[in-house]
Amino acid sequence: MMMNQTAVTSFIILGFSAFTDAYLPFFFVFLLVYLATLTGNGAVVYIVCSDCTLHSPMYFFLCNLSILEMVYSSVTLPKVLANLLSKDKTVSFFGCAVQMFFFLSLGTTECLLLAVMAFDRFTAICRPLYYSSVMSSHNCCRLSAFSWLSGALLSMGQTIFIFSLPYCGPNVIDHFFCDIPPVLKLACSDTYLNEVAIFSVCVAILLTPFLLILGSYTQIISTLLKMTTVYSRSKAYSTCVSHLTSVTLFYGTASFMYLRPRSLYSLGTDRFLSLFYSVITPMLNPLIYTLRNQEVKTSFLRFLRSRRI
Repeated sequence: MMMNQTAVTSFIILGFSAFTDAYLPFFFVFLLVYLATLTGNGAVVYIVCSDCTLHSPMYFFLCNLSILEMVYSSVTLPKVLANLLSKDKTVSFFGCAVQMFFFLSLGTTECLLLAVMAFDRFTAICRPLYYSSVMSSHNCCRLSAFSWLSGALLSMGQTIFIFSLPYCGPNVIDHFFCDIPPVLKLACSDTYLNEVAIFSVCVAILLTPFLLILGSYTQIISTLLKMTTVYSRSKAYSTCVSHLTSVTLFYGTASFMYLRPRSLYSLGTDRFLSLFYSVITPMLNPLIYTLRNQEVKTSFLRFLRSRRI
């Protein structure tokens, strides 16, 4: 039967086709979200790079995270915006694979960066005497490079694994980008073993950094409770709450998305979860890290005053 079928060369991304009457409002909402994401994260990168008082490991990793969020949202949102305005909703087979690779790569990198940021807070609060040596500029660059390269390598293997399957029709992706679950549904062969393998990789990618974060914050909370100075405790607390909020938003939605059995998949739920961790979270992160961070707020106000002059 497969010999008589034509191999798929392109996919059709349905996106939000169920809401054809709301295409224009959707377009402006997504455009505003995209611009807010680029502006907010771009402002964080500029402030951290231009203000020498923020040249510390914590802000170095925050700068990495902001760059990642800008690229992360750029993987999906420009195509979503184009599909909302165009009747042609096709994407080539190769283009779909490239989009999935970058999406998975940046998602994996974010998992690792969040774990590295937790380790940075653990070292600063629980091992302050060793902080300058453990989190030296050289080691920070190594940890950053490890996160980015590991994300790319792990995602390359997953993407090749998925797109090596036979696709012979149908070619309609009922999602707003090329994600793993909707693409796997279109494969012409039995994907049970592939799903088990991909699930195992997702468990390793999501749970390993999460356990490192959990272990770090268990030690951090224990140390905070022992602090006698209210000022030191509140300062450490403010930097940790921002990071924990970001971790909860990202890991909560991503884990529920990728660590469920196939029987629990729902197109509506999947679309909402994907929107949250790939579109909403990158927009919220600059607010999360600046609203409770006095140093960043002070630097930002200083930047605004200098522009007025």
